[in-house]
Amino acid sequence: MQINKSTLTHYQRIGGEEKIRALVQRFYQLMDELPEAYGIRKQHAEDLQGATDKLFKFLTGWMGGPQLYVEQYGHPMLRARHLPFTISTTERDQWLLCMDQALIEVVEDVELQKELSAAFAKVADHMRNREE
Repeated sequence: MQINKSTLTHYQRIGGEEKIRALVQRFYQLMDELPEAYGIRKQHAEDLQGATDKLFKFLTGWMGGPQLYVEQYGHPMLRARHLPFTISTTERDQWLLCMDQALIEVVEDVELQKELSAAFAKVADHMRNREE
C-alpha cells in the first residue's frame, strides 16, 4: 500500500520526536561550529540546553506533533519573544545557514527538506526587527 504524503504532517514525515531532536541538536552544533554563525550564536546563552529544549518543543508542535511548547509556555508569539534580540538580514541568514545545513544532514526526504527550508525562511524573515 502506498502512503499519500499529502495526508501526513511534517512531524510524521520527518520521523517524529527522534528526528526533530536530531535536527535541533545538529542545528545548535552548527551554530557553535560555524564561524559564519558567530553573530547569531553570541545572542544565545553560553549553555544552549534551554534554547535546544524550547526549539524542540516548538518544532514538534509547529510540524504537527504534540503541542509541547504551547502546553508549557503558552502561545509562541514568536515575533514578540524575539523583539529583545537584534535580528536583521544578517542574523536571519546566519540562522537559516545553520538550519538549512541541519536539514540536509538530518532529513533524508529531499522534498521535505525543501518544504521545511521554505517555511523556515518565511518565519525567519518575519522575525527581522532591525534594518542592516
